[in-house]
Amino acid sequence: MEFSVSEELHTIRCSVREFVEKEVFPREEIIEKEDRIPGELIDGAKKLGLFGISIPEEYGGLGLNMLGRFLVSEELGRGHSGFSGFLGAHTGIGTSGLVMAGSEQLKQKYLPSMADGEIVAAFALTEPDAGSDASNMRTAAAKKGDRWILNGVKHFITNGPEADLITTMAVTDPSRGSRGITAFVVEKDFPGFKVGKVDEKMGLRGSHTSEIIFEDCEVPVENTLGEENEGFITALKILARGRAGLAARCVGGCKRLIELSLDYARERIQFGKPIIENQAIQWMLADMVMETEAARALSLQTAWKVEQEMDIIMDAALTKLFASETFCRVADCAVQIHGGMGYMKDLPIERLYRDARITRIYEGTSEVQRMIIAGQLVKKGY
Repeated sequence: MEFSVSEELHTIRCSVREFVEKEVFPREEIIEKEDRIPGELIDGAKKLGLFGISIPEEYGGLGLNMLGRFLVSEELGRGHSGFSGFLGAHTGIGTSGLVMAGSEQLKQKYLPSMADGEIVAAFALTEPDAGSDASNMRTAAAKKGDRWILNGVKHFITNGPEADLITTMAVTDPSRGSRGITAFVVEKDFPGFKVGKVDEKMGLRGSHTSEIIFEDCEVPVENTLGEENEGFITALKILARGRAGLAARCVGGCKRLIELSLDYARERIQFGKPIIENQAIQWMLADMVMETEAARALSLQTAWKVEQEMDIIMDAALTKLFASETFCRVADCAVQIHGGMGYMKDLPIERLYRDARITRIYEGTSEVQRMIIAGQLVKKGY
C-alpha cells in the first residue's frame, strides 16, 4: 500500500490547515452562538476549491483521489464540526452519487456549479420509519409521461435547509423491497418540493438538518440517477465513500483534542507540578494517541482500497465504526484531563465532546456497522 503524499497534495493540505487555524478557529464561537456558518468561511472554502474536492477536474473540481480527500477532511476535522459537517455532506454523500452514477448530461449540468460552491448538495435517504431499515421506505415515485412524481417525507437531512440539489431515494417498485428503489437528482425549485421542520440538535451548530417534503414533486425523467430500481445499490456505494470521509474528520477531531489536552496538561499546575507529570494523565494521553493513530491507519487503508477499485463495504464499516468510537473515547479523556474546565463552554472541549457523539449515529449507527461487518464475514469469511 502506498500512502506517500505528493508535493501538490502537501501544498493543498498545508493551505487547508492554515485556513482552519487562521479563519475557522477564530469564528468557532460565532458558529456556536449564532448557529450559522459565517459567509467569509463559505467564501474562503470556495476560493480554496473545498466544495469540489471530490469532483473531477474536467467539471471544475480539484479531482482529488481518496488520499487527497482524506487529508483535506482530516484537516477540516480539526476545526468546527458544524463547518466540516456542512462541507462533508456536500463533498461526500451529496456529490459522490452524481460523480459515480450520473449521466453525462447531469454531470455537465450540475457538477461545475457544485464544484465552485454555487450549488450546495445533500443526500436524502432517511425517513421517520426508515432509518437503518431502508427497506421500510415510504417515499414513492410514479412515472407520468416525461416526469417522475414523488410523494413522501425525508428527515434528518444534513444541509436540508440550504441544499439546492438533493440526491433522493424513492420506491419505484414496492414488490421488490430494497431492490425496487431508484435514485433521483432533485432541485429545490422543482414543483412540489418543500423544506419542512428544521431540527434543533444537541450539537453540530451551524450544520442544519431538516425534513424534506415531496408533495407531487415533479422530477424530469432525465434526472434519474443511474438505472431504475438500482438506487439502493447506488446508496450503499455513496454511503461507503461517505463513511470513509467521516472517519477522516473524526481523526482530525481526535488530533485537535490531543493538542488541546497536551497544552493544558503542561500548563495546569496542581500539587506544585504540571499535571502532565502524573502517570494517570500520561497514560490517558498515550491511549488517545494510540487509538487515533490506529483509526488513521485504518482510514488510509480504506482510502487506498478505493483507489484500487476494491470492494470496501466491510472496510468502510470497520473504518467508520472504529474512528467514530475512537473520537468519542478521546473526547471523554479530554474532558477528564481538563477536569471542571472541560465541562465549561469557555473551552472548545465541551463542544467537541457534544459533537463527537453524533458520529456514532449518522451515516449508519455503530450497531449497523457491526451488522454489515458480521454480514460480510458470514458471506465471504475472513
